[in-house]
Amino acid sequence: MSLKFISVFLVWWLTKAEYVLAIDTYTIGAVFHEDSNEIETAFKCAVKRFNTFNNAIFFKTVIRHVPKENPFAVYEAVCKMLDENKGFAALFGPPSTSVADVVDSIASKIELPNMQMQSPSSLWPEDSSNLYTINVHPNLRNLQKGIAKTVESLQWKTYAILYQDRDSIIRLQEVMKLSSIGKESVLLKKLEPPDYRLVLKEVKRLGYAHIIIDYDSTYLMEILQQAKELGMLEYLYNYFLTSLDAHTLDFNQLDCIANITTITITDTNSKLTYGFAKECSLGRIIPTNSTDIPTTLVKHEPSLMWDAANFFMNAFHELHLTNHQVVRKLTCDGEERGIHSFGLANYMKIRPIPNTITGKINFENDHRSTLTLQVVEIMQGRLRKTAYWSAADPESVTVVRTEKEQQELIDLYIKNTTFVVSSRIGQPYLMYKKPEDPDEVLEGNDAFEGFSMDIIDHIAKMLNFSYKFVLTKNNKYGSFDKEKKTWDGLIKDILDRKAHLAICDLTITQERRSAVDFSLPFMTLGISILYTKPKPQERDIFAFMNPLDIVVWMYILAAYVSITLVMFFLTRLAPGDWENPNPNDPNPEELENIWDLKNASWLILGSTMSQGCDILPKGISSRMGISMWWFLILIISSSYTANLSAFLTTSRMGPTIDNAESLAKQNKIKYGVLNGGSTMAFFKNSNFSTYQRMWAQMSQAKPSVFVNDNAEGVKRVKTTKNQLYAFLMESSSIEYETERDCELKQVGGRLDNKGYGIAMPVNAPFRGSINSCILKMQEDGTLRGFKEKWWKQMHGGGACKNEPEASSSDMKLALDNIGGVFVVVFFGVAIACILALAEFFWNVHTISVEERKSHKEVTMNEFKFFLSVWKTKKRNYKASKSHGSLSNMTDSITIKSKSNGSLQPKED
Repeated sequence: MSLKFISVFLVWWLTKAEYVLAIDTYTIGAVFHEDSNEIETAFKCAVKRFNTFNNAIFFKTVIRHVPKENPFAVYEAVCKMLDENKGFAALFGPPSTSVADVVDSIASKIELPNMQMQSPSSLWPEDSSNLYTINVHPNLRNLQKGIAKTVESLQWKTYAILYQDRDSIIRLQEVMKLSSIGKESVLLKKLEPPDYRLVLKEVKRLGYAHIIIDYDSTYLMEILQQAKELGMLEYLYNYFLTSLDAHTLDFNQLDCIANITTITITDTNSKLTYGFAKECSLGRIIPTNSTDIPTTLVKHEPSLMWDAANFFMNAFHELHLTNHQVVRKLTCDGEERGIHSFGLANYMKIRPIPNTITGKINFENDHRSTLTLQVVEIMQGRLRKTAYWSAADPESVTVVRTEKEQQELIDLYIKNTTFVVSSRIGQPYLMYKKPEDPDEVLEGNDAFEGFSMDIIDHIAKMLNFSYKFVLTKNNKYGSFDKEKKTWDGLIKDILDRKAHLAICDLTITQERRSAVDFSLPFMTLGISILYTKPKPQERDIFAFMNPLDIVVWMYILAAYVSITLVMFFLTRLAPGDWENPNPNDPNPEELENIWDLKNASWLILGSTMSQGCDILPKGISSRMGISMWWFLILIISSSYTANLSAFLTTSRMGPTIDNAESLAKQNKIKYGVLNGGSTMAFFKNSNFSTYQRMWAQMSQAKPSVFVNDNAEGVKRVKTTKNQLYAFLMESSSIEYETERDCELKQVGGRLDNKGYGIAMPVNAPFRGSINSCILKMQEDGTLRGFKEKWWKQMHGGGACKNEPEASSSDMKLALDNIGGVFVVVFFGVAIACILALAEFFWNVHTISVEERKSHKEVTMNEFKFFLSVWKTKKRNYKASKSHGSLSNMTDSITIKSKSNGSLQPKED
């Protein structure tokens, strides 16, 4: 048993010895700093892994630790390391740029490959070329371009840049160019340790919510912690960290809701990265198929060292298989040079490596030309790879996060956030609510009500978030001051990150959209004209007399009396007006004149009424007189008819303006707009000639026609005398006013088309969710229902019926205009009836006296005859009386004749 064991052992030992004797051993040196533990670990791990899986060559490592800021000490350490060893295949390091040029110069002198991984900077120019130096770090120009394109993809309009040193400025040169192209405001400030609050306070005071920080990752957590103390880690703040190691920080300890974006050159989702972290015990070990980025991962420098070591050893091995590599002892002062160094360095520069932790390695002009920046977003402590930028496609940033993942993050934020909604008081969008109990004090959202609040409340229920309404300063919408280059009102609240959302009757304009984002319009409208309806005339039943002045009426009455008297005397003087009373007697003894005062007045009255008379004067002078009266009545009657028509039409005419064109063509009616609002901007910036003319008239009007708010404009329309002021405002507001004040009306149609939207920060991730809610509210009629509620139902809505106004073409006389005519007719007929009764009773009295009958009997007889409407003939008491007198006279004569014998009746 022991002999068998010994024989097996001998066979194994001989085989192993043969293997060891057959392997070629090469030495590679490395220079690190005392604090470069992870880089050194990555180097050792890479060499160990290569030696484990390769049986052709073996690499032995020699490591020296050098200071960062002492080039002389570095020179001595490297030279001593060369003296103490038989020879080196290559040198690695050092990690810092401050002393890298020392090792670079030594390697160049002795023609020894030098593998480096420092970021090019002003201290180590990228343009410097060394045939034996191979830097696997991406070149500066690509890094500048990648950072700039990432910032551009964020679509920030304004931002603050906080930098560490001169190298930071160099890295951000392309970012500076972005701001100059966009002509947007950029704040550039240097952060000085240890207290960064002074700079952060200034950034907050100036209202910058997008912040770029180019600083060493070692100090980033301290900077962000101080920012949190100033309230600058709320969600409304957005940070972009240019450090390639920022993603390795533990952001959970900040407990912030700010949106933080950073970049890295390490492909954190690849199997290579996972294997590297596992083998070298770097970072947190996670399942290979996991899509989560851990809070701690390998940094970019260890990754570059891993790639550099594998890059060199694989290339050396490949050349060794075809051409045995020979190394010799090299010294800083000697004349010996590396035998195969030039060929090895050139081979590495033309040999691309596709599979590495930091992406494909390829060289162009002695510098690494390939670069892939992984864009990582940290939201509420969760890290997700969202996009990447590649030097192969330098003009675009490719998004890799799925819409589902993006929506999950957005939903998570919305659910856990209390939205601050900025608004302004203005009916019916937001109003103070009146408490039911006088002693009750309403606070918070309970203190307000209105159309805007209903919209936000409905969206909050749909998206499951809470909200809080706040009022903006000075109750302003938001306008840009070109001199101060600042916004005010609701827009300023969004830019200052005092609110997540802003809602009211806020018009979506191009100028405002350059500063903030808007949701889809929840209401479409346009500019229109607010004007007063014609005020009703005072009730005057004798309006038919208004066409002629009272003096004219007095003169007509006086003329009537005068002409009647004149005609009475003229007809008595004129021989032609004396007529034969008996047409059968050609030579009457007496002539009769029928023109007494009654007939004369009747003739004049009939002429006045254009009715004429059944008798007319026949004398020349009397005819001349009546002709002059007819001429006067012709003129008076025609003038009265014309003036009456014009008077009644004018009293019922509407406003003298029908649209904007008619308003612009006249100078009598003044018109104005809200000062500083979107309507004012519309006229000020319009290229249409009519609106330009209107703006010129408004801007030159004295006193000013501009108002501070819509309520003042409405009041001015109502109180200006003679309807001499019109107010141009949004049609929705006009509709609200006309529903409650029946004195007001909208004139003409809309001058433009625009919409009200919900303002929010640029690129707010919840914008899509809010837009979806608005679309759904439009489709199911919710928005229409809200408008019906606040326009026509609440607070006096629906008081005025929208009845079409009568135009001048279909004017009709109303009773209020000609009621006096019926009054005159009524009283005239009443007087006629009174006169008829007087004549009736006078006739009764006469019959009673003549017939020697009682008044009652005669009255009853006459009244019965009056009621017997079928009888058309009546007894003539005067004629009966005459016949009775003649009969009595004949009887008397007959009796006398008999007695005297002198007169005898003639017999037939």
